[in-house]
Amino acid sequence: MVAAIFVLVLGTFLQVDGGAFRQALRRPTVWLLLPALAMLACPLLVGLAARGAGCRAELIVALVLSVCAPPSSGTAAVARMLGFDATIPLAVTLLSMVVAPITVPLIAAGFAGLTLDPMALATRLALLVGGAGAVALLLRHQAGAQLVQHSCIIDAAVLAALLLFAIATMAGVRAQIEAQPAAALMCVGLVFACNLALQVLGALLTPGSLAERLTTGLILGNRNVGLVWSAMGTAVSPMTAPFFAATQFPIYMTPRLIEIIVRRRRKEHSAA
Repeated sequence: MVAAIFVLVLGTFLQVDGGAFRQALRRPTVWLLLPALAMLACPLLVGLAARGAGCRAELIVALVLSVCAPPSSGTAAVARMLGFDATIPLAVTLLSMVVAPITVPLIAAGFAGLTLDPMALATRLALLVGGAGAVALLLRHQAGAQLVQHSCIIDAAVLAALLLFAIATMAGVRAQIEAQPAAALMCVGLVFACNLALQVLGALLTPGSLAERLTTGLILGNRNVGLVWSAMGTAVSPMTAPFFAATQFPIYMTPRLIEIIVRRRRKEHSAA
């Protein structure tokens, strides 16, 4: 799981344009609004909505923990393959990882009563992001031109790592699904409902083009639950594990839906 996350972050770093990245960081929407939405507003909104709907305590915990995770490291690659700007997802993801050691333990304690070590989480994130960044800088210095030529291969490697991560999350979950199929189906349904609701929220709140709005939806909806999962360790409950595993399904399936929406919109514009 850790190796897959490392490849995801590394592949994202290898594809970023330095000038475009610095320009994106000058926008308050990128360095303030979107990280605040992703790491504070969305977990609080989901937690309060789940409580208001009368969900069981263990489901509220699973929902909140999955949404308080930083955006998925594969979102930038998915955005690029959809023809969107990948710089903003990368910037928001990295900034969210910076604040995660503060926001994740606070939200986990407030809604789940869990005590997560912020220093341990910060160390994991620093090693992950710092290590991937160092390797990316070395590769860009030694083989920058080749990286540009083979950008499609890098994107394919990132998506393969995303698949590997999804497989890793399923380890040990199959027995739980077979033992409680109704609970597993409920987890899948809640995961899709939460993911799609956050994507719609992001699209509605974001001004600009359709691509920009859909990109914000991807950022808010798709989360790197592996970071929270690793920080929790043995504190993961029997309900949280299959819920976290189920979060991988919309990460793979919603880009196809977005592709259909974008293609239909382009057809309408060309016909007009």
